[in-house]
Amino acid sequence: MPSETGSTEPSSASAGEPRRVAVVIKKPLRLAGDRGKPPMLALTWSSFFGSGYFPVAPGTAGTAAAIPLFWLLMFVLAPLPLLSRVMLYGAATLVVTVTGIAAADRAGKYYGVADSGHIVIDEVAGYLVTMFMLPWEPRLALVGFVWFRICDVLKPWPARFFDRDPRWKNGAGVVLDDVFAAVWAAGLTRATWALLVHQNWV
Repeated sequence: MPSETGSTEPSSASAGEPRRVAVVIKKPLRLAGDRGKPPMLALTWSSFFGSGYFPVAPGTAGTAAAIPLFWLLMFVLAPLPLLSRVMLYGAATLVVTVTGIAAADRAGKYYGVADSGHIVIDEVAGYLVTMFMLPWEPRLALVGFVWFRICDVLKPWPARFFDRDPRWKNGAGVVLDDVFAAVWAAGLTRATWALLVHQNWV
């Protein structure tokens, strides 16, 4: 996801010695350079059919785009026995995660930025993990959306490790940091919903 990084530039100091002043720059979504023919399949899937090109807060747009996918999964799986639902939902989430890693890795190389903001398949995988086997209910889907966005921004351990460690500046790191943030979001979503139900607020 796009983030701000600090750089420095010299400026004159009162004692005549150069002083370094922090300058905030925005990480580009794509670095300049010819990297050949666009890998359309990887770009389409990693941006979740273009959601990642939303001009404002593409990560939030990607998460919102995952809500219909969650609804579709729960709608298709609803008639099945519980065990079958769990296994198939888990399989679908795994497929999104694994193919997302491959697509994010290829797209990151094309953009020249491993965690380009155009890549939002990690948010899709993260939202599916957050909502794992929860029933379809619009207000519950919104609670999960909010908690996942909070956890994706704060990146509690071990999500922060995959987000910050240079060895994970690749497709795997991009997707896994959201998956681990989603584990926290899943617990918080369930706790929040249980509280709302207990208080008869929903």
